[in-house]
Amino acid sequence: MPRSSRPRRCWPWSPSSANALEKAATEKYDVFLLDIGLPGMDGNELARRLRASSQSAHATLIAVTGYGQEYGKESAIAAGFDYYFVKPANPKLLVELLAGINPA
Repeated sequence: MPRSSRPRRCWPWSPSSANALEKAATEKYDVFLLDIGLPGMDGNELARRLRASSQSAHATLIAVTGYGQEYGKESAIAAGFDYYFVKPANPKLLVELLAGINPA
């Protein structure tokens, strides 16, 4: 996958899913790195809402979760995630993935 010279905009840390949705509605990000086990709205619901928004529908969604069985990969992919990592995520694979993502 060719790399772009345009910087990628990655989602910064957010204290809540609601806050993430508010930021995503006003700013365009290329990548969202999300936990599945979030308080309140879980990561799968957040992914569905990000996919439904024209502002973030294009973004690459990456799940990083400690839940291997309860919130499986199939559920995350069905919710809109592009990639799924179980904690502790392999940092080399994660960095390689992020480096290869082209900005929209």
